[in-house]
Amino acid sequence: MTFPRLRLRDEVATLLDLPWEQPLAEWTGDGGRFRELPVGPSRHLVRFLVSDGITYALKELPAAVAVREYEVLRHLEDASLPGVRAVGLAERPQRGDAILLTEYLRHSMQYRRLLMRLRVITPAYRDRLLDAMALLLVDLHRGGVYWGDCSLANTLFRRDGDRIQAYLVDAETSEVHPRLSDGQRRFDLDILVENVAFGLADLAAYQARPEDADAAIESAESVRVRYAAVWRELYDQPDLMPGDRRAIRARLRRLNDLGFSVDLQVDPVDPVGTVRLRTSVTTRRYHANELERRTRLRTLEGQARILLNDLAEYHAWIEWYEHHAIDPGTAADRWLREVYRPTPSRITAFVAPDRDLVQAYCDVLEHKWLLSERAGRDVGLDAAVESYVAEGAPAPEQARDGAPDTALERLDVEKDDLGLLEGPIS
Repeated sequence: MTFPRLRLRDEVATLLDLPWEQPLAEWTGDGGRFRELPVGPSRHLVRFLVSDGITYALKELPAAVAVREYEVLRHLEDASLPGVRAVGLAERPQRGDAILLTEYLRHSMQYRRLLMRLRVITPAYRDRLLDAMALLLVDLHRGGVYWGDCSLANTLFRRDGDRIQAYLVDAETSEVHPRLSDGQRRFDLDILVENVAFGLADLAAYQARPEDADAAIESAESVRVRYAAVWRELYDQPDLMPGDRRAIRARLRRLNDLGFSVDLQVDPVDPVGTVRLRTSVTTRRYHANELERRTRLRTLEGQARILLNDLAEYHAWIEWYEHHAIDPGTAADRWLREVYRPTPSRITAFVAPDRDLVQAYCDVLEHKWLLSERAGRDVGLDAAVESYVAEGAPAPEQARDGAPDTALERLDVEKDDLGLLEGPIS
C-alpha cells in the first residue's frame, strides 16, 4: 500500500508508527492502546487511542471532507474558539479517504450521558445546556464560522462551575468566512433549533418521558431567543446621554457576566451631546483571566467566577477576623495556601480519576451552599467537605441510573424553586 500524505503536529509525532495506510477498522489493539468510549450517531467510523496518557479520536472519512474539517478545527484553535484540537491528518489518495486525528476533550461528555445520568432533568439544568448551545453558536458566528450541522450530537459538553460549556466536535460541514451574513447566521440558527428539538425529543422517547417530548420544541425555540439576546448585547450600539454612566456600567456588567472582556469606545453623535456606546469583545474568559492574574490558576470561565467569589468571601472574612486591612495579593496567596489547595487534597481519593478536580472543588462550594441554606447559617468548608465525601463526592453526570438523587441534583431543584439559578441569558 502507498503511504499516505501525513501531517502530524509535534506533540503526536511519535504516532508516526501507526498503520496510517490501512483501513481504520483493521487497526489492531497494539498492546491495548485502543479504548472504547461512547460516541453519538456518526456517518463515519470513529476509534479512540491512548498515547502517553492522552486520548485521541481517529475518524475515517472522505479525503476532501477530512481536509476541510482539519482546516476548520485549526482555525478554531488559532482564534481561541471552542472546539476540539486537530493534531493530525492522513490523506490516502488511492483510497479516496483520510483519517482525521483529534485530541479528545478531557472531562467532556455527550448530551445523552450528561442528561441520562440525572434522575430529574430540572428546568435549571436544561437551561444550562441550552445556554451553552446558544453561546457556542454566537462564538462561532463571531469568528466567521458557519457550522452547517449544529446539533447536540455534534457537540461535547463540560460542566463549568454552575454552568455548562459547549464545544464543537464535528466540523464536516463547516465553513470559515471573513464575516457571516445575517442570512447565513439565521440559516445556521434554524438548523440548530430543529436539531436540538430532535435531540431532546429523541432522549425523552428513549427514557419513556412523553411529557418531555412535548416540551422539546418549545425548549429548542428558546435557543433562538437566547442567541438573539446575546447577539444584541454584543452588537447593539445604543445612543445614550454622556451623563448616564449607570447604563454604560450596566452594559459592561452584563457582558462581563457572559464572560466577555470588553474594550469600550464612546463617540459623540450629535451637537446635542448624545454619545454612542461601542463595545469590542474578546473571547469569553473575563473571570478566567482575572483569576489567573491574581492566583496563577488556569480554569474554565464559570469555574473562575465561582472561585473569585470564594476568594472575595475569604478576603472579607480574614479582614473581619483579624481586625485589619489585607491587600488583595496577600489575601489571594493565603486563600490558595489555606483554602483552595488543601481541599482537593482531601477529596482526591473519593472522586473518579477522570473527574476535573477544579470542578469538584466548585461542587463542594455548591454543596456548602445547600447545607448552609438548610441550616440557616454558614456551615463552613470543613463540614461541607465531610458531608460531600460522605455522600460519595457526587457529580450529576456520574449519578447511577436508579440511584437516589445526589445532593447536587437536589441543589439544582432547590435553587430552581427559589429562582436563584438562572442561565447567563435572561
